[in-house]
Amino acid sequence: MLPRLAGVGGMVSFQAKMRGALERRGVEVCFSLEDRPYDAVLVVGGTRKLAGLWAARRRGIPVIQRLDGINWIHRKRRTGLRHFLRAELSNLLLITTRDRIATGVVYQSEFAKDWWERVHGEAPVESRVVLNGVDLNFYTPHGSGSPPLDHDRMLVVEGTLGGGYELGLEYALRLAGRIQDLRERKLELVIVGRTGAKLRAEAERQSQVPIVWRGQVAPEAIPEIDRSAHFLYAADLHPACPNAVLEAMACGTPVVAFDTGALSEIVVHSAGELVPYGGDPWNLDPPDISGLAWAALKVLDNQRIYRTSARSRAEAEFGLERMLAGYLSALEWI
Repeated sequence: MLPRLAGVGGMVSFQAKMRGALERRGVEVCFSLEDRPYDAVLVVGGTRKLAGLWAARRRGIPVIQRLDGINWIHRKRRTGLRHFLRAELSNLLLITTRDRIATGVVYQSEFAKDWWERVHGEAPVESRVVLNGVDLNFYTPHGSGSPPLDHDRMLVVEGTLGGGYELGLEYALRLAGRIQDLRERKLELVIVGRTGAKLRAEAERQSQVPIVWRGQVAPEAIPEIDRSAHFLYAADLHPACPNAVLEAMACGTPVVAFDTGALSEIVVHSAGELVPYGGDPWNLDPPDISGLAWAALKVLDNQRIYRTSARSRAEAEFGLERMLAGYLSALEWI
């Protein structure tokens, strides 16, 4: 009988990615704690189905929790009462699962592990770090889409630019404007992700460069979009292990960002350029946009080196099979 895994919580995209990879390894997958029997549970982040997790624990079934970061920006910026309460509830579910239910914890990066342990102490169960991975046969430099020859293209890819994370868009606009000040060649800013009409209108009013709003796109469209940019600006201040960065690198698109979160574990060996934030990012101090712009110019002027290095870095560390092996090891199935 094949081993069977129940997946709970998390993003649909991660579930689909894991399901396909696991089934190719002979592991059946279901997405309901009521769909018994199963041999283990993988909780992606947090879930409100705590009673079901407790029931699985009582039956002796391993419960592995995958953790990224802690919701924090709602405590630094006004995001509205509903968003504040939702973020606090999410944190409560995360910490309850980690400290009272999980039999093992997988952090997405050393940064994420250090963050959790600094705020909440070490997990009471075994933990390990497994960096995220992407399908290197799908996210590839080969295929449709290439950077324009007559102007520069800067790309931002985020799931949403709201709920306090509008700051990422603000910094992107300032970065684009500073690059345009330093460079005669025209720059275009492409933004992928969910944004509100009010935010878009304000960005258009402030921007010094043309903006192309792609909105939410199907996963199948991402490789072509990535390949069509000269660089990706990673807009999240404290990312645990951002898939948008891994996908861009796998497509040969270099990354420019502030050196925050887990990016120093990812963007190395000329896969892009990271620069010091210039203040305390946890307090949302004003950043060093000029330093970031000069780093972007370096990437723009050395595309061949950075694009080749970005793909090489992805091949070395961020393949889907490598990530899968880490989770299977955590589940003690290999």
